[in-house]
Amino acid sequence: MRSVDEQLARVLDAAVRPAPVRVAISDAQGLRSAEEVVASRPLPGFDQAAIDGYAVRSVDLVGASEAEPVSIPVVGEIPAGSRQPLRLQPGQAVRVVAGAPLPTLADAVVPADHTDGATARLRVHRGVPSAAFVRRIGEDVQPGDVAVRRDQVVGAAQVGLLAAVGRDKLLVHPRPRVAVLSVGDELVELARTPGAGQVADVCSHAVTAAAREAGAETSRARLVRSDARELRAAVEDLLPFSEVLVVCGAVAGNAGAEVRAAFDGLGELDFTRVAMHPGSTQAFGRLGADAVPTFLFPSHPATALLLFEVMVRPLIRLGLGLTDPYRRMVTARLTSPVSSTPGRRGYLRGRLLREQATGDYLVQPLGVSGAHLLSSMADANGLIVLPEDVADATVDQAVSVAFLPSRG
Repeated sequence: MRSVDEQLARVLDAAVRPAPVRVAISDAQGLRSAEEVVASRPLPGFDQAAIDGYAVRSVDLVGASEAEPVSIPVVGEIPAGSRQPLRLQPGQAVRVVAGAPLPTLADAVVPADHTDGATARLRVHRGVPSAAFVRRIGEDVQPGDVAVRRDQVVGAAQVGLLAAVGRDKLLVHPRPRVAVLSVGDELVELARTPGAGQVADVCSHAVTAAAREAGAETSRARLVRSDARELRAAVEDLLPFSEVLVVCGAVAGNAGAEVRAAFDGLGELDFTRVAMHPGSTQAFGRLGADAVPTFLFPSHPATALLLFEVMVRPLIRLGLGLTDPYRRMVTARLTSPVSSTPGRRGYLRGRLLREQATGDYLVQPLGVSGAHLLSSMADANGLIVLPEDVADATVDQAVSVAFLPSRG
């Protein structure tokens, strides 16, 4: 029986990082930049008003107060987008709106509520310092500044910066393509009511959602019967368009033998058992001309999701370019006892809590009466990891817990 770490090392050694592609910046969000973007122009590109008000020389308003306002003429108005140059003379004001270019010699904008709002002869009740309410040229970005770093995750702010520096496309590392396939004579699509001995195909939907949550581009294939020829044809169709393939179906027994036969000649698929619970029965290998990492998991949804979390998610995260593909781990104290299979690494669902008085993490085990309960997987926000040499853990015992996405 192979250890979890040994199996995971084999899996991660097969990580594939798709070649970078150039996409519209609106499609780059959530992806990692494959290039460094250097600004070639300043942002803002000109001195501009930060608010609606009056462009002035600050020196002309020295001493302005409610008791003794300064009176100056308004000699024009500059709207946003104006391309007509205007020169301010000493002792003058020009009405401006936010985003409008400042006239030459103006060094500040006085807010409208500091004035009487006149359009011909303005009375200013409060002066402003130089540069007040002004966005200076290059204040945000200077030519030569790095707008987006290589390998930086592109978020909303990065999209805005790219647009601001004039980039409409970006070279990015694309999402790995993950195909999910369910196989089994007992399975029916969700639109059908299961008959005697039939069950709805939950597994492929759940695993596809997990792959999408991990950051992959996903495709869920049609259901396939437990027929080696039919399964082989379905797999051969998927391999050229996938960086990862996950097959949910029988791994052992007669049905498993039929599934295994489908992979003969496509590559090496290793059916060695792994020292973990649940999910020790699994297979991994690389199939097809492109040696696509391929997983065979049991068709029970909770087990398949657990195996996906441990084995497939780190592979996807590496494919996205992350150097640390694992979940954040914390130490938490158990609120109730748990047990695991001796000699195997145990994975148990749990709900992480914080103790108000100390701030320490607590973890409440979920679904301890059944390792295959899907409902407890849906309620969990943490995954308790018990080492191979720990079969039983008691109340208040410290355990390692991996953060799962919040379900709130």
